[in-house]
Amino acid sequence: MNRARFSAVVLAAGLSSRMEGRHKLLLPVGGEPAVRRVVSAIGAAGPQEIVVVTGFNGRAVFEALDGLDVHFQSNPRYREGQMTSVAAGVAALQAPCDAVMICLADQVLLGAADYRELVEAYTAMPRGSILVPMFGGARGNPVVFASSHAPEVVNGHVNPGCRKLIAEHADEVYLHEAQHDRFVVDMDTPDDYARILARVEAQEGVSFGQESS
Repeated sequence: MNRARFSAVVLAAGLSSRMEGRHKLLLPVGGEPAVRRVVSAIGAAGPQEIVVVTGFNGRAVFEALDGLDVHFQSNPRYREGQMTSVAAGVAALQAPCDAVMICLADQVLLGAADYRELVEAYTAMPRGSILVPMFGGARGNPVVFASSHAPEVVNGHVNPGCRKLIAEHADEVYLHEAQHDRFVVDMDTPDDYARILARVEAQEGVSFGQESS
């Protein structure tokens, strides 16, 4: 079975409102900005294309990704919620693909193998057209959905990650039970950041100092 061709939309427009004044996507993780670590891992998984949706502090995000093979899409409505960024990013996709992966720019623990795991699980799904990773009863990200859903997502008629969709369209949603917690870990608060740095240091065997506030 050939692996599904996927394109990635990376949501990098948020306000970092719980990070006590710092922009979480620019915080150093493993010696580089968090957003660059995430986008590099997605790129190594072999997508057809990557669209990075920017909003808050967009110029800095753009500069942090300098040299990477991505397209940028500004979302002037980013303050209205994440779904506006999803719609903007999906609308900006151009390359033919079988599936779209909606990625969070702060999931810095995910590596290329984790993104490939989701694509392979999507390809092998026994049913449905939307894949949601799970661990320990918690829903995670990224969500992967068939490209045929793109028009509905762009028009705001479908939110592929919402609880309502999962509850009401169980036949379309396949829950992928992961063997690790990385799909359910993101970085919203300073405490999250500290825990993630500790895990990265333990994994990579290198000490990285936190950015001074």
